[in-house]
Amino acid sequence: MIPLVFVHGFMGGSEQWQAQSALTKDRQGCDRELIQVDLPGFGKNAHLHPVNSISGFSDWVLSELTRRGVYRFDLLGHSMGGMIVQEMARSAPERIVKLILYGTGATGVLPGRFEPIETSMLRAQRDGAVATARRISATWFLHKKASTEYSSCAAIAEQSSLAAILAGLEAMRDWSGEDLLQDIAANTFILWGDCDRSYQWPQVERLWCKIPNAKQLVIFPGCAHAVHLEAPQLFNKLVGEIIDG
Repeated sequence: MIPLVFVHGFMGGSEQWQAQSALTKDRQGCDRELIQVDLPGFGKNAHLHPVNSISGFSDWVLSELTRRGVYRFDLLGHSMGGMIVQEMARSAPERIVKLILYGTGATGVLPGRFEPIETSMLRAQRDGAVATARRISATWFLHKKASTEYSSCAAIAEQSSLAAILAGLEAMRDWSGEDLLQDIAANTFILWGDCDRSYQWPQVERLWCKIPNAKQLVIFPGCAHAVHLEAPQLFNKLVGEIIDG
């Protein structure tokens, strides 16, 4: 069976996908391999040297999958991870079966974000890594710090060093895939929470309208940036239908 690869976003990590363990079985009960990478500088790979470009992250993930002997896969990218998987889809189209772009967009400057990226960079340098991780991760949830899953998500974000935080922000700030969406050949599925504070509707709409093989757009009502944690059963059901279809 085709494995499903998860690429987390800014200050994320592989441990954030624990609620997606239900996807290890398809609807016929057959086993599916789930591969959750930790990007350099984040999560379990916080010790690795940070990467400051989306293309650099893309190259790293493809090399890591090759090292693991994974050559063909379904691919899901969240947030900054959604930018990374767009680059992967362009540079290695023969390796990707289905592409899921989740809570993401085609430009890294994030118009309408809860604060400009430059502001996040300045505040990170002033406040330090831990305070930045806790502050920004709260924005990913509809009810911010009152959300049930906030604490565990913030704990993953806190593993990020200040250097990794700044490098990730720089990577997003300097990237745009807006003029290259027509080059994504994979069958693509777009998921978005309608209360997302990071990626506004125009970014999502652009993915839907400009990617030639965009097959389905799913909008989760009453969810913010972390739908997979806020509504995991519904999220898993929809993702399962996509990759089993």
